[in-house]
Amino acid sequence: MSRIKQCFINLKASNKKALIPFVTAGDPTPDHTVDIMHSLVDSGSDIIELGMPFSDPMADGPVIQLACERSLAAGTSIRKVLNIVSEFRKTNDTTPVVLMGYLNPIEFFGYEAFTMAAKNAGVDGVLLVDLTPEEAIDVVEFFKEHELDLIYLLSPTTTMERAKKICNLATGYVYYVSIKGVTGTASLDVASVKKHVDSLKEITDLPIGVGFGIRDAETAQKVSQCSDGVIVGSVLVNCIAENQQASGNQIGQELNKILLPMRQAMDA
Repeated sequence: MSRIKQCFINLKASNKKALIPFVTAGDPTPDHTVDIMHSLVDSGSDIIELGMPFSDPMADGPVIQLACERSLAAGTSIRKVLNIVSEFRKTNDTTPVVLMGYLNPIEFFGYEAFTMAAKNAGVDGVLLVDLTPEEAIDVVEFFKEHELDLIYLLSPTTTMERAKKICNLATGYVYYVSIKGVTGTASLDVASVKKHVDSLKEITDLPIGVGFGIRDAETAQKVSQCSDGVIVGSVLVNCIAENQQASGNQIGQELNKILLPMRQAMDA
């Protein structure tokens, strides 16, 4: 059984919801990221989404765009991202790690080569923002062969017909984008999120994580009531930017101040 599936089973048995933080690998440098990942786990996180830096992150707002720039300037490559996961796995073999990024670097790496390397590093799932279902046929087979979950985005504008097609390909969980726009740019309408998540639950048994627009404990708690997981990104990446001269452990302590109240509110 995959780490992701086991994680959601364990959470359901405990009547809890997943806290899923996103950080960009290599931000501010590759040497920081493993310590940051361990700090995320210590803060009550259940799954880690690790961004693979890309020069044109079109689904992301300025905060994560700048994180990608810092990471690339520090020399972070796909291979270094996989090395980071391998290092993390030396002391944590239970927390699922999902790589999130864009198609171009993976095409350059080679789908099959990347899939094998990711699995060997200890990666559990991959979310490629610009990989459409129509273009994913060969990729899906590689991922199935190597037991890597392929996670997809759904948005408020996704039709039910297309959502069914996407959910039939997806494994692990589905990432519901709660707002129209890029990351870190809009306020969250929780009532609208609940309506869409309820509709998606009628067409898939996969857990549904909700991301974009979650910045504080109150919002995390409200979203956790209508979803299976809360995905937190820009507020954490912005915290890293504000503390980029600090050590990985010190950055982790600052992230803890954001995540721990979310964890406590979600569990209350």
